[in-house]
Amino acid sequence: MLEKIKFEKFTAFDSLEIPLSTGINIFIGANGTGKTHILKAIYVTCDITTSQKSLAEKINRVFLPSGEQMVRLIKKSKTPLSGYFEVTRRIANKSITIRFSLKNHLKKPTTLSGAYKQWLEHSLESVYIPVKDMMANAPGFRSLYNLRHIHFEEVYADIIDRVFLDTLRAPTDRKRKKLLTILQHAMAGKIISKNEEFFLKNKQGELEFTLLAEGIRKLGLLWILIQNGTLNNGAILCWDEPETNLNPKLMSIVVEILLELQRLGVQIFLSTHDYVILKEFDLQAKNTDILLFHSLYRNHDEIEVSSTKHYLNISPNVIDESFGSLVDREIDKSMGNIGK
Repeated sequence: MLEKIKFEKFTAFDSLEIPLSTGINIFIGANGTGKTHILKAIYVTCDITTSQKSLAEKINRVFLPSGEQMVRLIKKSKTPLSGYFEVTRRIANKSITIRFSLKNHLKKPTTLSGAYKQWLEHSLESVYIPVKDMMANAPGFRSLYNLRHIHFEEVYADIIDRVFLDTLRAPTDRKRKKLLTILQHAMAGKIISKNEEFFLKNKQGELEFTLLAEGIRKLGLLWILIQNGTLNNGAILCWDEPETNLNPKLMSIVVEILLELQRLGVQIFLSTHDYVILKEFDLQAKNTDILLFHSLYRNHDEIEVSSTKHYLNISPNVIDESFGSLVDREIDKSMGNIGK
């Protein structure tokens, strides 16, 4: 499991260190506070343990700096000379750290230090779910991405690779079957694939993914990742804004599934702007669940973080503040109408 992540002069961050929960980590904050960059940094360090790509190559393909100039990932300042991020992980009751550094004044601008060999020796199953749905675009995308230089962050190709993985040899255990049943009930069917195209199959027949609502596609994606064993004990899930295109009524199901995955040993990282998802976690979480809320905010020109285990202690909470402002405005409007 991952224990912490630290940034120095990397992308949006001057200096930031974030403790990580072994269960669910929820990142909130205004636009531009670096939530997606945190998820990407976590994902690339996990993915290299299975993809066998170099960390520099993976960062380049996931962050996509302009012109593939990785030094552009150094935070802009008057004298931008270097930057880095490092991730600490627990392996066999021992904490190990790897650091990826960038220096713009050297012929070889990137360096890797720390327990890199030991890091790679212990693989981490990981998946990154981006904001945009890719399952409806799966046919032909993988071959196109592998053959042509198209301007897509590699997380889009990676998620398609994950959904096409074969199922595990071991039979589906009772707890995973329960999760699949919950999702099948919500979708009114189960997911099948034919020739790299996905369908929702039920009593009425087979409906292609291009004709499904995107919220149902998200449930379908979860179903596949659970069914094929990608989201299993010890796996890492990074999900950027799960609420996108999802009806609030379905959010309770998503949160229920995520809490159950955490109980099965999946370490989860989410970014969100949504009040409903925060409240669902607050209402559904048990005392034994392991949650950590990370509030990212700007203090002058620097991004800082405040982390807490309890929803009511999130501070600052830009999501609550926005909804509170709506209530205040509604009251003001009602009172104004009464006075007319």
